[in-house]
This record gives sequence, C-alpha cells and structure tokens, in this order.
Amino acid sequence: MNVGLYAGAIVIGVLCAVFGVPIDFVLFALTLVGVALFHHRVLQVALTGLAVIVLYQLFFTGFKPGPGLGGFASHMAHEWIILTNLLGLLLGFALLSNQFERSSVPEVLPRFLPDGWQGAFALLALVFVMSSFLDNIAAALIAGTMARAVFRGKVHIGYLAAIVAASNAGGSGSVVGDTTTTMMWIDGISPVVVLDAYVAAFVALAVSGFVAARQQHAYAPIVRDAQAVHHVDWARVGIVAFILVSAILANVVANLKFPAVLDKFPVIGVAVWVAILVSAPLRQPDWKLLPDAFKGSVFLLALVTCASLMPVEKLPPASWQSAFSLGFISSVFDNIPLTALALKQGGYDWGMLAYCVGYGGSMIWFGSSAGVAISNMYTEAKSVGRWVRHGWHVALAYVIGFAVMLAIVGWHPTDKHGRALLGDAPPVAEEVLPLAA
Repeated sequence: MNVGLYAGAIVIGVLCAVFGVPIDFVLFALTLVGVALFHHRVLQVALTGLAVIVLYQLFFTGFKPGPGLGGFASHMAHEWIILTNLLGLLLGFALLSNQFERSSVPEVLPRFLPDGWQGAFALLALVFVMSSFLDNIAAALIAGTMARAVFRGKVHIGYLAAIVAASNAGGSGSVVGDTTTTMMWIDGISPVVVLDAYVAAFVALAVSGFVAARQQHAYAPIVRDAQAVHHVDWARVGIVAFILVSAILANVVANLKFPAVLDKFPVIGVAVWVAILVSAPLRQPDWKLLPDAFKGSVFLLALVTCASLMPVEKLPPASWQSAFSLGFISSVFDNIPLTALALKQGGYDWGMLAYCVGYGGSMIWFGSSAGVAISNMYTEAKSVGRWVRHGWHVALAYVIGFAVMLAIVGWHPTDKHGRALLGDAPPVAEEVLPLAA
C-alpha cells in the first residue's frame, strides 16, 4: 500500500514538473477518476478529494481570495449561495417528485402516450418542454417518476441518460430553465439572445431521443394495462404545481426587481422549502426520503466546491471552437464556474454557450445537477462506464446539434447588452450598469 502511494506521488510530481500542470488540477482529476471507478462509494471519494484539495491549498498555494483560513472563509462566503440553492432544490424536488408519484398521475399517463417507441420519445419531448419553464432538476425527477410507472420499474440506462439530456436541452434556451442561463440573465444578457440555444437543443433531442426511445422499447416497452388506473389525488397535483410556481415566481421576481439579493440570499431554494412547509398540512411529504437525497446532494456540492477551488482565472479566447470544447469540459467540470468565467471574459455567442455548457453536462451522470438527481432515484446510473456505453447517443447528439446550430445560426459574439462584436476583436471593458435600470 505504501509503495503504491509513493509511486502515485512520484507520477503526480513528474506530471506537474514536466507539463506544468497545477497539482490542484491533478487532485481534482484523481477525484473524478475515483468517482468513475468506485461508483458505489462516490460520496466518500468526493469528500476525500475535497478535503485533500482544501488542505493542499491551505498549506501550500492559498485560495483565490487569499492564503490560510481567512482565504478559505472568503471563498466559501462567495460560494455558499450557489451551494445552498442547489441543496435546497435537490432536497425539495426529491420530495416534490414523490408527491407527484403518489398522486397516481404517472399511472394514468400510459393511456395518453402513443404505442411503441414513439411513446418513449413523447415522454422525452414532454421533459424537454417542462424544463423550459421549470428548473431542470424538477423536470428530470418528474420524468424519472413517470418513466418508473410507464415502464413498470424497468428503465434502460440509455433512457435515463436521455432524460437528463432532454431536461438540460429544454433548459438551455430558457433563463428560468437552468442555473447557467439564469446566471446569464442576472448578468444582463437578454433572454431573447439565449433562445438561440433551442436551434441546437431541438436537434439534440431528436437524435438522442430517437436512439434512447428505441433502446427503451426493446428493453421494456410501455405497458398500458398492467394494473388498474388509480384515482388521481388532485391535492398532491396541486401541491406539486404550487411548489413549482413558487420556485419560478421567486426566480423571475428576484431577477427583475431585486437582482442584488440573488448574490446575498438563496432565494430559489428557500422559496421551494417555504412552499413545501406551507403545503405539508394538506398532504404530508415523505420525510424519510431526505437522508438518501441529502447524501446525493452532498456529493454534488463537494464536486461543485472542488471545481470552484481550481486555479482557473480565464478561459481560452472566445470562439466557436472554445465554446464547443466547453461542452465536453462541462461533463466533468461543473458548468457553474465555467459560466461565471465566460461571463467575466465576455465576447461569446451567448445562445451557443448556453447550449454547450447546459447540454454538455449530460454526457456523464455527475456532469449536471439533473444527472445527480436521477442517479439518486436510480442508483444503477452511477456507473460512468454504463452511462457512457449505453448513453453514447447523448455525446453524438451534442456534436450534431452544435454543427446544425453553427451552420444555420453561425457564430455571432456580442457583448452583454447584445451589441455585435466586429471580427475577432476582444470585447471592450464595459462600465458596470445597475441591472434594475
């Protein structure tokens, strides 16, 4: 064991010395490799990786705001809003999906879906539409609940990957559908500009959805008459709608009226939990779900924190090639800090970037919060090998969708206020304007 550790340390040292790779990145890469190899121990691997990175920066390199515990505290003071919002959404939407499942709506659904693989595709299209106005975590969990009922618990790994891809694709062109597009909206980018992402997203849905629907139909087709249709509990349906509307209204109102509050308080996560607690007397949530949901949530938060600690100060110059590469990077490196860096740098085609960082995380299960949410529901999805092997169509759909968007829409970089940038000239530094103006 000691020989292996010494050998590993030597290899890391050689890589860092010869190629100039910061040790922070090597530690993060090892954490991701550990998650891929030990998918039954992902939480322990992620927390161990986070602890090692924090200790390394604490004693050797320091943190972005400064050295020592003070630097770490300053860093977390900036990150806690994102982390708290994610925790609130993941836990809250786990309870929401259970309320939806207990409403019996998923058991009624098969009678409205087409026969054959077309029914499986129609379900993915429904996920896409839901994610355009819901948070993609909620859309993915509701879809996972519906799939479990429609296919009687036998859901193909490739279809699970397609659910995540459909939820991320649907949210990529909407400023209320994904955390990354909401960040763009907060930073002053017009919602109309982000809509361009749907050119690629529709194509990606068609490609991945077609293959996944055929996979699912061959594995376990839709069963219409396997059991009697239950009476729909409309009170639970109303609770689901109330929680979702609360999240949407909190997001929209905060962005339009109080944008500064979003950097100081986890508005959306708190809104979800207020709605859950207010509606609890009508139909009690299944609180027993929270421990397992909390473990899965902490795993994602650990990876997000690891990514935020990486010494990345800038991205490659903005171009369609760099935007395309960010999609693949998003599958292993959280897309939230990538989006923040892109906004800081400027000069992107924001619709294209929204598609790349939004959809790209679907290629591996831990590349997006929707993927982590689905893997909490279907633990077999936590195998990276199985996800990539059966969900290969997600990566293919990403490439084809991007190519179609580039051919039809083209690369049109703008500043944050929608003004076109001429040629390859870098964006001119802009005066900070109040978003409420």
